[in-house]
Amino acid sequence: MNTLVCRQPGQLAYEQRPAPAVPPGHALLRIRRIGICGTDLHAYEGTQPFFSYPRVLGHELAGELLDADGAPGFRAGEAVTFIPYFSCGRCVACRADLPNCCTSINVCGVHVDGGMTELLAVPTSALVPGQGLSYDELALVEPLAIGAHGVRRAGVRPGEFVLVVGAGPIGLGVMEFARIAGGRVIALDLNQQRLDFCRERLGVEHTINAGTDDVLAQLRAITGGDMPTVVIDATGSQRAINGAFPYLAHGGRFVLVGLQKGDISFSHPEFHKREATLMSSRNATREDFEHVIRSMKAGLVQPTTYITHRVDFGQVQQQFAGWLDPATGVIKAMVELN
Repeated sequence: MNTLVCRQPGQLAYEQRPAPAVPPGHALLRIRRIGICGTDLHAYEGTQPFFSYPRVLGHELAGELLDADGAPGFRAGEAVTFIPYFSCGRCVACRADLPNCCTSINVCGVHVDGGMTELLAVPTSALVPGQGLSYDELALVEPLAIGAHGVRRAGVRPGEFVLVVGAGPIGLGVMEFARIAGGRVIALDLNQQRLDFCRERLGVEHTINAGTDDVLAQLRAITGGDMPTVVIDATGSQRAINGAFPYLAHGGRFVLVGLQKGDISFSHPEFHKREATLMSSRNATREDFEHVIRSMKAGLVQPTTYITHRVDFGQVQQQFAGWLDPATGVIKAMVELN
């Protein structure tokens, strides 16, 4: 089967590999769609934590189920996705029903080889039924679940202002589910094209350009002087994360969905006087996947809105580096396999 391997930062290459072994308790998928994620792009750049090379990228996946090993509720030929975070089931996090932050987690496409290939074996316990959704929609469930999980971590309440820093694909998902939770969303980004997308395509109430606007003054004006009670970072930028602490209201919650390699730095007195809460949000749970699918089926989210670029699997190597350039206008690149 044809497989695309990231051999080292900046180097992708196609390889012919044998079809995967399918041990008991595993299903075999024919991959049909691969969404390109910030994790994939950062891995290609060499800036992704928890990463080693060579690695087959890809964890935003949808496929045709070829064999479910008798898993109840599934049949060969149906469209499915799966939860790409493989947990141990035994550690302190797993025992607390937090498999998304398992102490020995293996994330598909990060710690173990992912879905940029024609056939993939995954644990049957990770399968998520397609419920009539298209391959495009199913490939977008995982990134939207990341956003849904971050919003759930923040405990967004109806009517409160939620500042989402970063209007990339993950940030857009955060905005969608903050809106669904009743939050009043403020999008902050350096890229005006992405901010325009937020307003025009997602109906985001407020947008601020971090490069041209006085962010603090804008936030005070929008919130009536209170500042946002929730700040969610979806940039993975050290500078953006460290710079967002002053945007937080007293008594507010700051949630880190984005991930970077460096240290977080902020003024302890400024943070302390707010009695603020700082938390991370890692991966997502089955509850989040199910919430996303329900929201899609109810028409609360239009996932294919995010797809700005399409490419055949055979062209990914050639086009991948271009998706790192903001000038291309890429929001979500979708890889198709027939």
